[in-house]
Amino acid sequence: MANGTDFYAVLGVSSTSTADEIKKQYRRLAKQYHPDTNQNDPKAADRFKEISEAYNVLGDAEKRKQYDDMRRLGAFGGVGFGGGRSTARPGAGASRGPGQGGAGTFTDFDVGGIGGLGDLFSSMFGGAAGARGTRAKTAEKGQSVEQTVEVPFRVAAAGGKVPVELEVNEECAVCRGNGAAPGAQIKPCGECSGRGVISFGQGSFAVNRPCPVCMGRGSVPSERCGTCRGTGEARARRTVNITVPAGAETGTKVRLRGQGGKGAAGGQAGDLVITFTVLPDRFYKRDGLDLIATVPINIAQATLGSRVSVKTLDGKKVAIRIPAGTSAGRRFKVSGQGIEKEGRKGDLLVEVTITVPEALNEAQEKAMREFADAVGMKY
Repeated sequence: MANGTDFYAVLGVSSTSTADEIKKQYRRLAKQYHPDTNQNDPKAADRFKEISEAYNVLGDAEKRKQYDDMRRLGAFGGVGFGGGRSTARPGAGASRGPGQGGAGTFTDFDVGGIGGLGDLFSSMFGGAAGARGTRAKTAEKGQSVEQTVEVPFRVAAAGGKVPVELEVNEECAVCRGNGAAPGAQIKPCGECSGRGVISFGQGSFAVNRPCPVCMGRGSVPSERCGTCRGTGEARARRTVNITVPAGAETGTKVRLRGQGGKGAAGGQAGDLVITFTVLPDRFYKRDGLDLIATVPINIAQATLGSRVSVKTLDGKKVAIRIPAGTSAGRRFKVSGQGIEKEGRKGDLLVEVTITVPEALNEAQEKAMREFADAVGMKY
């Protein structure tokens, strides 16, 4: 990274932007300035390098924190701590503090000193690096794939498996991942001298990233593969059976290691992150680990008492005794027949509703009036 570069300005985001906002902005800019889509614009490759360099830091939570700490100290031309003795060596990026003719200063910090900002730069950017192409090709983990999956209520409650169709990056079947058209010649990349990586900046400010021209392979074909456009990858769809843990709720996430996109330069595959959305059930509702089942009874059952049969989550039937004089909304508990999760188990709560006839014939209406009069019911 060149002295004075503001990574937030490079990406066009503020220092208070969230990680998702930074990722979205990076993807938009990377797509806009990718060398493959700007072959007639030599400046696009430089812009792409700047964007990649900035995201390498701001897209990593730990590196971003360290960068923000240095930024507050004035390491990148921002306002630091004014006054005091500056021990930064000449030419190392030191500047005077407010009231001393500069925008900021390092106070009592030595950029190259042991335990000072030099160590912070080293841990952040991977130590000193020289001009472009000074390191061997770096393997990179493949893309993580995020997907929302709808899960039936009873599968989420009891646990089970659901098939999920995914779209991920796979090795191109035509070029076998080398990005070359059939019969094309492959030669070392002139941008990175065949090493697959390039460095941005100098010394402790250097950041190494995969070469944007050869995409980290270290070589370029005389003619790009027409199927994958030289990327060596193609989008593919595949079906994976996902295990749903018992007691899963809407928002529950599972991560499947190595089930995401293919890694670059021999790197491991990315992860698959699944977020569950639990569908409603026609019979059950959920309250924590308890299941609520609504059961209709008629006015005679509610008045005289009865027994009803209710299915549990595992398909078994339990008998519920309805005492005489039961009112609508009353609940009956069946212990231990709720949702089991992490060694705890809820109950099944049976809630009754009372149904009444929608219409009565003349004889039935007469009988009902006589019954109401006999028990003193108003109507």
